Amino acid sequence: MATSDPTMTLQLIDTIQRLGVGYYFQDEINNMLEKLTKVLPDDDLYTVALLFRLRRHNGLHTNPQEVFHNFMDANGELNKSSSEDIQGLLSLYEASYMGSTEEYILSNAKEITSIHLSRSVSQLSPKLHQKVVDALRLPRHMRMQRLEARRYIEEYANEDDHNPILLEFAKIDYNMVQSVLQRELLEVTWWWERLGLSSKLVFVRDRHVECFLWTVGLLPELSLSGSRIELAKAIAILLVIDDIYDTYGSYDDLVLFTEAIQRWDLNEMEQLPEYMKICFEALYNTNNDICDKVMRERGFSVQSYLRKTWIDLAKAYMEETKWVKRDRIPTLKHYIQNGVTTSGTYMALMHLFFMVSDGVTSENSQHLLDRYPKFFTLAGTILRLWDDLGTIKEEQERGDMLSSIHLLMKEKSTTCEEEGRKEILQMIYELWNDLNAELVTPDVMLFPMINVALNMSRASQVVYQHNDDSYLTGVEKHVEYLFYKPIDI
Repeated sequence: MATSDPTMTLQLIDTIQRLGVGYYFQDEINNMLEKLTKVLPDDDLYTVALLFRLRRHNGLHTNPQEVFHNFMDANGELNKSSSEDIQGLLSLYEASYMGSTEEYILSNAKEITSIHLSRSVSQLSPKLHQKVVDALRLPRHMRMQRLEARRYIEEYANEDDHNPILLEFAKIDYNMVQSVLQRELLEVTWWWERLGLSSKLVFVRDRHVECFLWTVGLLPELSLSGSRIELAKAIAILLVIDDIYDTYGSYDDLVLFTEAIQRWDLNEMEQLPEYMKICFEALYNTNNDICDKVMRERGFSVQSYLRKTWIDLAKAYMEETKWVKRDRIPTLKHYIQNGVTTSGTYMALMHLFFMVSDGVTSENSQHLLDRYPKFFTLAGTILRLWDDLGTIKEEQERGDMLSSIHLLMKEKSTTCEEEGRKEILQMIYELWNDLNAELVTPDVMLFPMINVALNMSRASQVVYQHNDDSYLTGVEKHVEYLFYKPIDI
C-alpha cells in the first residue's frame, strides 16, 4: 500500500476507504497512519489535514492544536499562504468536521474554511468546483458509508488519474456486498412473513425493507451480517408497537399494554385485547430468539439488558400518550429526552452493544442497567431531531402537531417555521461536535459502538433530509441503489 510519497499514500488510503473496500486493509491502514505521522512534513496544509482526518476516522489519537498551529496566525486566522490554497482549505474543512466542542482550533477552522470556499467556488475548475459544492452541502464525515461508496465509485471513475484495477475491484466488491445484502433481506422477509403480523393485524404495514435499510446504515461492515438481520427484526417489532401507541390503541388498552410489557410474562396477558396479545407475543419471542443467539455467541445472558430497553420504550410511548390525553404540551427538553427513547435508539444500540463489541462481559456491562452511555443519547437526539425535520409534513397531515420544531417555536415565541428548522439544524451540528468528542481519545472496546452511533447519525440525515414530497420516497430511492441496482462493470 505504501508509496515513496507520503501524500500519495494518504490519498490512496482515503480513496480505498471512500470506495468502501477499506475493511480488507484495516490493519495495514492503521500501521501506515502511525508510520506517516513520524515522517510527514508539517508545512503542507492539504497533507497535514488529510492525515488528521484519516487518523481520527480510524480511531487513532491526534491533537489538533499540535497539528494545525503552524497554519494559524496570532489572531487564530489562517495565514495568507494557507488561505489561498484551495485544496488545502478543502482538506482542512473536511478535517474540521471531526472536531469536538472543546477543540476551538477546529471550530475556528470550520468557520474560516467555509467562508473562503464559499467565496471562491465560482472561480474554480469544473471538477474542483463540484468537489467543493458537494463538501459544503455534506462533509464526508456525515455521509452514510454504503451510499457514499456507490456515489464515489462513479466520481472516481471520472478522475483522470484513477487506478483502473482499484476501480474494478471496488465495483466488484460493491456488487458482491449488494448480493450479500439481498440474501440477508430475503431472510428478514421470510421471518416477517412467517411472523404473520401484517396478515393478522389490519393496521400493520410491511416495513421490513425500511427496517433493513436502517441496519445497513448502522452496520455497513460485511462481517456483521447476523447482527444486521437480528436488528432488522427488532426494528420491525418496534414499528408495530409504535403504530399501536400512535394511531391504533385506545388509551385504556395502552395502559394495559404498557403494564404487560413491564411484567414481561406471557402468562399474564389475558386482559389484553387480541391484537395486543399477538403483538406482545411477537415481541417476547423475537427478543428471546435474539437473547439465545447472543448467549450462544458470547456466553452470557443479555435478557435483563434487552428487556429493559423494551420496558423503557413502552413507558416513553405511554408518556406521549398521556400528553395527548391530557392536552399537555411538554417542554422542548422533556420532549427530546423522551423522544430519544421512542426513536428506538436505546433499544437498537443496546442490542448492538452485545453483538458487535469485543471484550464485553456481564461484569463490565452491569452499569448499562442503570444508565445508557452518553454517546447513545447524543446519537438518539440527532435521530429524533432529523426525524422531526423529515416527517413534519406527514405528521401534520395526521393531525400530530407535537414536534421539536413547534415546541422550539413556542419557546422562542416565533411563528416562522423556517426559523425553527434552522435552529433545530444548528442543534444537530452542535450534537455532532459532542459526539465527535468520543473520537478524541477513543476507548478500544467501545470504538466499534462509537462508530455505530456515528453511523446512526449519518443514516438519520440521509433518510430524513430529502427534497422529495415524502419520507417514504427518499427511503425507496436508497433501497433501490443499495439492494437492487448493481454497478456496471
